Amino acid sequence: MSRTQAHISRKPVLAGICATAVLVTAAALVPGGSTAEAAGFTPPPAHAGFDYQIGGAYTPPAGVQVVSRDHTASPAAGLYNICYVNAFQAQPGAEDEWDDDLLLRDADGDVVYDTDWGEAFLDIRTAGKRERIAEKVGSWIDSCGDKGFQAVEPDNYDSYTRAGDLLDSADAQGLIKLLAERAHGDGLAIGQKNTVELAGNREANGLDFAVAEECGEWDECGDYTAEFGDRVIVVEYTAKGLSTACSEFGDTLSIVRRDLDVSPKGSSGYVRETC
Repeated sequence: MSRTQAHISRKPVLAGICATAVLVTAAALVPGGSTAEAAGFTPPPAHAGFDYQIGGAYTPPAGVQVVSRDHTASPAAGLYNICYVNAFQAQPGAEDEWDDDLLLRDADGDVVYDTDWGEAFLDIRTAGKRERIAEKVGSWIDSCGDKGFQAVEPDNYDSYTRAGDLLDSADAQGLIKLLAERAHGDGLAIGQKNTVELAGNREANGLDFAVAEECGEWDECGDYTAEFGDRVIVVEYTAKGLSTACSEFGDTLSIVRRDLDVSPKGSSGYVRETC
């Protein structure tokens, strides 16, 4: 899970020009839906009841049609399921699960961390390293498809904004393109997680919908809809953010408020509200 400004972002590659062109064309027409479906993947339905369960799975509340869960969980039966993967950072304490040279290091050779979440940044600065990272994350994406998820949500696309001058947007987009190819090859739609500044590049990057945290809080929801149409899922963490998102986009977008830790229902910190 990650953060950008005060935002809260929660925690084989296809070959050939023709295959890539088909995927980009499909992604370009996702708001209409039919072209994407013809390409073998279906984006989440617009303005649907949504629940964000990446902190732990539980029985979805009544009215929920779309659920996002961690890739280690099983999808919710009968619903549209989005699979969460931490694609640009290591999970807390999971540095040993990555090759040593795939952890981002500073000039002194020390691993660089997202200090808000204790997650090591992955080193996405070269094409070779991006391909190796995409292969590992791609195995998780494959498992999402095998389990029956319909889409994938790669988190920390915006990690370059928190890594000082060590990473840049070109690095991030290089990796997200590889992940989009893998997801589409598995028949999965792929969402852009936050990173509103790159929303205008969604077609070139092969991204089909957006998961926007706190766009109501930061008055950014319109920036997402300008590029993704109504294929935007909004997650807010404050009453103010929920109120703003609902007043402006409650009739068109999927919107939910969750607690900061995205706690499972039944735990003491659990919060879930909708428009």
